[in-house]
Amino acid sequence: MQHLDVISVNIWQILIALINLTILFLVLKKFLYKPVDKILKKRQEELDRQYDKANSANSEAQSLKAEYETRLNGAKLKAEDIINNATATAAMRSDKIIEGAREEADAIVKRAETQAELEKARAEKEIKEQIIDVSSTLAEKLLSREINADDHKKLIDSFIDEIGEDDDFGE
Repeated sequence: MQHLDVISVNIWQILIALINLTILFLVLKKFLYKPVDKILKKRQEELDRQYDKANSANSEAQSLKAEYETRLNGAKLKAEDIINNATATAAMRSDKIIEGAREEADAIVKRAETQAELEKARAEKEIKEQIIDVSSTLAEKLLSREINADDHKKLIDSFIDEIGEDDDFGE
């Protein structure tokens, strides 16, 4: 029967082990659980504060981003206005310059036409004076001598030659 002693259950040993376990649990709870619980609570509070700071920094960053985008859009609109105004001003200046150039060109053309008319009138006057001179010279020659048919023909030919020579010089 010796084999039964080895397998037997000792109630007193089980009871003592349970009491030791309970005492150990109470000691650990009193001296270890509460300080560890305090440390965990402090770490949780610190994490919560860091999350709050991160959330507030994030919301501030979002508001700054929104303000930046608003300012950027305002700057873009202002730049577009400036460009549009500059374009309109440049177009007006361009139109004024072109109009001035047209007026100046018209004035130059009018002056040239007036000068051409004056030159034409002067040339006509010179031609008339030459015709008068030639006519008076011819009349003098006719009056100074008696003309026969051959003389008349020679006189007309010389008159025509003189007119041709005068035209060469008048041009």
